[in-house]
Amino acid sequence: MKPNVLLITLDQFRADCLSIAGHPLVRTPNLDRLARQGVRLTQHYSQCAPCSPGRASLYTGMYQMNHRVVANGTPLNGRFDNVALLAQRAGYSPVLFGYTDQAIDPRDVEDPNDSRLKTYEEVLPGFDCKLFIPEPHTLWIEHLRANGFDVPMNAQQALLSEPSRPAEFGMSAFLTDHFLAWLREQDGPWFAHASYLRPHPPYSAAGKWSTAYNPADVPMPIAPSDERHPFHDFAMQIPGAAAPTNEEEVRHMIAQYYGMIGDVDEQLGRVWDTLVELGMWENTVIIVTSDHGEQLGDHGLKEKLGFFDQSYHILGIVRDPLHTSQHGTAVTEFTENVDIVPTIAEAIGQPVPKQCDGLPLTPFLRGEPLPQWRDAASYEYDWRHYFIRMGERDWPWDQRLEKQHLAVRRYNDKAYVQFGDGSWLAFDLAADPTWRTPISDPSLVLSMVQDMLVWRSRHTNRELTGMLMEDGGIGEWPPGVSWRN
Repeated sequence: MKPNVLLITLDQFRADCLSIAGHPLVRTPNLDRLARQGVRLTQHYSQCAPCSPGRASLYTGMYQMNHRVVANGTPLNGRFDNVALLAQRAGYSPVLFGYTDQAIDPRDVEDPNDSRLKTYEEVLPGFDCKLFIPEPHTLWIEHLRANGFDVPMNAQQALLSEPSRPAEFGMSAFLTDHFLAWLREQDGPWFAHASYLRPHPPYSAAGKWSTAYNPADVPMPIAPSDERHPFHDFAMQIPGAAAPTNEEEVRHMIAQYYGMIGDVDEQLGRVWDTLVELGMWENTVIIVTSDHGEQLGDHGLKEKLGFFDQSYHILGIVRDPLHTSQHGTAVTEFTENVDIVPTIAEAIGQPVPKQCDGLPLTPFLRGEPLPQWRDAASYEYDWRHYFIRMGERDWPWDQRLEKQHLAVRRYNDKAYVQFGDGSWLAFDLAADPTWRTPISDPSLVLSMVQDMLVWRSRHTNRELTGMLMEDGGIGEWPPGVSWRN
């Protein structure tokens, strides 16, 4: 029988905020429970930020340099395959609870008044959306008002007032309630994506979780270096990106972030318990990850941006119930969100799409030898959206947008950052894991530059490159050629 598949995203969840990962304060008993009955990815990375770019990589298995979703609002090219379409080909009817933040390709729209041209908060093609709660979170707010809470029809204010209501009326509980009601109606193999907002800001945890962590107990963030790249200074001037400078405000922000994690972890416990109750636990592949991380005050920043680990090093847990020998183990190799689509493809008996830049995590799940693996994580950040709003440019001579970009190769002991304007940074992480000690040895820098060049050259688009139009076509035929099938 085909397995059930449950893909869970916890928006903006950084990797270190797990108790099983050794966090000194945060408690995540239900994520820990899944990790003990699955495989934890300790060096798991998102490929880009913010939400739309990070999710584009997760849903397509492609690096940003290939899918080119560079901002919240960049359309996802309609020709790309994705995880929902993959599930459809395997015979599932994939459903969504939450949101996917993928803007529609305008070339697929016929009506210039189509509402989908006004927002990036659209549903990834292929999903049947059972609960759609993008901002302004209308359905959740209406639920609160129907239960007697005086809440304005304003998403930000509704989220900021979460501490004033019991946690069972929080955004995370609302999604869980709907997912579990749907789950109880299933009598065959299913494929679901539960996309939780929390612990995404605003920094206000629901009900009891708003006071679960004492601000006085939280660790203070890494201070910004006195010697900063110009982009770092630019980032600290972006509205909403600079962390508070007042210590009380910083501690409150961190404590609320931890509380939001506790809240969504409790909701996942309800999901695990219901899967067990319904007899589905031993036939459900579960993947939990995030679209990106959270700076949480480190390096003087909050939210997700730039080149630091905190915005890209995220949680990753995979449970394959059919392969128990590796349950409870931790993978220390670098894994990436582009590996998720290939992993799901193999779990449901489908070929890995040629567009994918990632690799199946199957060998880690089964304890099999690795045919090959990466020795670094790769991610990118693009901030051209701040300049797009300036208006028209004289293309092709004005290429300012193409300069607003950076790419990172993150190794165990060092990191290299290449900026689109030609500048660069290199850090000695063995000597200083806080990313504030530069590498200046030309030979070390050159080796990382060459490695990044090789990485980029090996991951350019390959969809038709494995075949030749000779003798009726030889080599690797692309899918979807109906007359050949």
